[in-house]
Amino acid sequence: MMASPEYSAARLNMVDSQIRPNKVTDQRVVDAFLAIPRDQFVPAGLRGVAYVDKSIPVGNGRFLLEPMVLARLLNEAKIEATDIVLDVGTGTGYSAAVIGRLAATVVALESDAGLAAQANQSMQTHGVDNAAIMQGPLAAGWVKQGPYNVIVVQGAVSAVPPALLDQLAEGGRLVAVVLPESGQGVARLYQKTGGQVSSRILFDASASLLPGLEAKPDFQF
Repeated sequence: MMASPEYSAARLNMVDSQIRPNKVTDQRVVDAFLAIPRDQFVPAGLRGVAYVDKSIPVGNGRFLLEPMVLARLLNEAKIEATDIVLDVGTGTGYSAAVIGRLAATVVALESDAGLAAQANQSMQTHGVDNAAIMQGPLAAGWVKQGPYNVIVVQGAVSAVPPALLDQLAEGGRLVAVVLPESGQGVARLYQKTGGQVSSRILFDASASLLPGLEAKPDFQF
């Protein structure tokens, strides 16, 4: 794992001030955020603000989720060491690297070719050997490696695409920020039990809409 010593204090401060106080109780999640250098997954000119409590633009209209939002989503997803996880909209691969510390396998889906290439390079650079970067439309998921124990969506959706819910294993969990056309965005947990999917609100959250997951008439749940 390539370290960035000049940012290690900022990374620790991010965990102590943004993640630990915000109902992130799974120590494995906390440790994952301590282990992965977020500054190495943002454009060079933004490394100085890589650990602030905001989403960070990584190019082509895409953002890394705010650390607290991602940490709480992962905390609620209850990822186990044997789980296969689909990371939808991985961007530069930061989320895949973090999830890779929690799960057995990460299938990281990215629609943007440039970001997918960058994420792939980052996996190699940081020695993340249990995450595979796949390129394709985000709303379609990645059927070939499914079903998944956990699906994490790295940005807001107007509604969760049915294809993603279909790729949940029995007992599987999906976490996402849902941003209706009007109203406050909320983080939601979807769970498949007996072949049926139920959902509940976790907390208020804001995030940028992921390209391809904006409001569409057929995205109803």
